[in-house]
Amino acid sequence: MQEQEQPKLKDLLEFPCSFAFKVMGENKPELADRIVEVIQKTIPGDYVPTLKPSSKGTYTAVSVTVNATNVEQIETLYKELGAIDIVRVVL
Repeated sequence: MQEQEQPKLKDLLEFPCSFAFKVMGENKPELADRIVEVIQKTIPGDYVPTLKPSSKGTYTAVSVTVNATNVEQIETLYKELGAIDIVRVVL
């Protein structure tokens, strides 16, 4: 029996589309601004991030929805958001 190949992100989405990023990072005041700054470079727009601190207050989850026009924008944002020094995880 042949193993089925996992579908690629570009095959699962129709562009343009709304795509939500959830970024977990250290609970620092500049976290949301730095995330929005990175997103603005790839997909300019007016973003209002949603912040949710962890129960102990060590980390903050920042959710931002973008309107992507191609899969490259999403892949670029995963990489660039993950490169922010105070970011721990990008979902």
